[in-house]
Amino acid sequence: MTKDLIPVALSSASVYPLNVHDAFSVARDLGYDGVEVLVTGNQISQSPARLAELSSRYDQPIMAIHAPTLLLTQQVWGSAWNKIEMSAAMARDVGCDVVVAHPPFRWQGTYATGFADGVARIMEQYGVKIAVENMYPWRARGREAKMYLPHWNPVPQPYEFVTWDFSHAAISNMDSHEAMVSLGDRLSHVHLCDGQDNGKDEHLVPGRGTQPVAEAMAHLRDSGWGGVVAVEVSTRKAKGAGEREEWLGETLAFARRHLDRNGVEAVSDPSSLAPK
Repeated sequence: MTKDLIPVALSSASVYPLNVHDAFSVARDLGYDGVEVLVTGNQISQSPARLAELSSRYDQPIMAIHAPTLLLTQQVWGSAWNKIEMSAAMARDVGCDVVVAHPPFRWQGTYATGFADGVARIMEQYGVKIAVENMYPWRARGREAKMYLPHWNPVPQPYEFVTWDFSHAAISNMDSHEAMVSLGDRLSHVHLCDGQDNGKDEHLVPGRGTQPVAEAMAHLRDSGWGGVVAVEVSTRKAKGAGEREEWLGETLAFARRHLDRNGVEAVSDPSSLAPK
């Protein structure tokens, strides 16, 4: 990686149902610049010491920690505030400065009503950025169920830092390029993928959905953006490791092509990186 190339990390969510150890291995094999760790029930993902060991072994710096604020990680690290605080401590301990967090659910009481203030306090305490991710409306029988407080859209909210996810934007029928421009310096982290406005959070390979992903990447490149792009593509339907690595290699090539300020594409033939 050079100073003219925006870093591209591989989210450990992209290798699910494999684990975080596999994410480091795949990231190294495909030529990624680092890894974003999603904290789950997997014990390695919860251990700063073991993550640091993997980072050293595979020469893949940890570029972001994704807090366990998903529905499927409700049992990880106890209370909602504990999830955020432990994620901030982990980010500090492994040497990265970004924590990705979902907005609170409406039923989470004082955590939800005091979320913005609490996030600001924890950021100051641990010296990290907590970048709140855009989500999407949940719909039932044609009506929107209000799941998040104050809202699934972080753009008008008083969050200092925001993570932008293209798949979530597709479900909510938002234009990612317009949103990124409007966020300005508040845009701190990006989840690279694609999606469609069909109610499904698909996390597609860029170019297989309807979002203006290439245009948004060009904006990051041309605006001198200083964050990290983390690939969060779902590979659960891939037919084995070969297709998984082909999809992730293709996404890395897409990122390199559109982000490199020198116009150099690091991966010219991602299919060649898949195991034979």
